[in-house]
Amino acid sequence: MMFKEKVAEAYRQIQDSICGGLEVADGKAFFEEEIWERDGGGGGRTRVMQHGNVIEKGGVNFSAVYGKLPEAVKKAFKVENDEFFATGVSIVIHPENPFVPIIHMNIRYFEMDEQTRWFGGGIDLTPHYVIPTDVRFFHYHLKQACDQFKADFYSKFKAQADDYFFIKHRDETRGVGGVFYDRLKPENTDLSYDQLLDFSLAIGNSFLPIYTELIDRNRDKEYDEFNKEWQYLRRSRYAEFNLVYDSGTKFGLETNGRIESILMSLPPTAKWHYNAQPKPNSEEEQTLQFLKKGIDWV
Repeated sequence: MMFKEKVAEAYRQIQDSICGGLEVADGKAFFEEEIWERDGGGGGRTRVMQHGNVIEKGGVNFSAVYGKLPEAVKKAFKVENDEFFATGVSIVIHPENPFVPIIHMNIRYFEMDEQTRWFGGGIDLTPHYVIPTDVRFFHYHLKQACDQFKADFYSKFKAQADDYFFIKHRDETRGVGGVFYDRLKPENTDLSYDQLLDFSLAIGNSFLPIYTELIDRNRDKEYDEFNKEWQYLRRSRYAEFNLVYDSGTKFGLETNGRIESILMSLPPTAKWHYNAQPKPNSEEEQTLQFLKKGIDWV
């Protein structure tokens, strides 16, 4: 089996495991699967859950695509060759309860030839209401996953997440960060490609135990219409980031990806109120105080 096929098969198993675990955690809804093919080569499995006990809308997507890179992507990647292979799992979960956080994860592998290939990905949390104990739990487990491979991975990738998941036009982070990395290869990590695959899978396998714990902590908390309105406002910031800055969205659109799968990350309902401001000393104002780079959570 070629290395890229080994990666794709491991990612398929990650998708299966996470979908099964989320169905158990939700207790009501099930994922609907759509198998699709990409014009130009490859395809994927889009799985979406809607109207569950916990999950209002969630997607767990797998893809393995190949073909020729558009000129714009070639320039962005600074490569000459135009043949590519890319595989990955991408997840976004929008919960019903405002006290359960939005979560996003992506693990991916990109290859053009033996010399031009790398891993990327990450996982980050976007609470509508920041609960510090939950955020510390989240970051602690990410650090544990990173520490198995290199002592500096967590601190480096946490800083990169803070920088990447930043909404410049709002001067705030999308959420409370996590880890984000790109173009990992032996030359810049001192790890083999097999070790980097193991790291990618460790990040992927951290998703389910982390998120099911956060669901269990918060799924039964009471909320009212005011809390829902705040949730819709925070979702609007999530949508802004994904449509304006997200590199995965841009790559999918520029490589003729499947539009429903690409825009799966958008929330089912979001609202934009003119000049919305939280009340002083409120939970909402406190949440905004945490949407900054460089907060040490562990």
